[in-house]
Amino acid sequence: MELEFTDAKFDADVLQSAEPVLVDFWAPWCGPCRMMGPVVENFAHEMEGKPVKIGKMNVDENPDTAAKYNIMSIPTLIVFKGGVAVKTASGVQTIDQLKALLA
Repeated sequence: MELEFTDAKFDADVLQSAEPVLVDFWAPWCGPCRMMGPVVENFAHEMEGKPVKIGKMNVDENPDTAAKYNIMSIPTLIVFKGGVAVKTASGVQTIDQLKALLA
């Protein structure tokens, strides 16, 4: 199941997570983000039961975290491990590309 991340709980949910976390930074008005949404949702279902968190962060509702990570274009996907952003991808991605990000 994909999660919803917020500015208020980003540290606890993402940075302090024992598992790797894939965050999809998006906005509802963004066409490519709407294309990416089902891909992230399907990937989250595929990864259920595995030691990973997958979720989305609406940049309009959570501008502080988006600014902290210099999100200039959306969709942007960032993988966090041990509280550190380790991989980034921008634009629409496939499930195989998401798997490669987590590898």
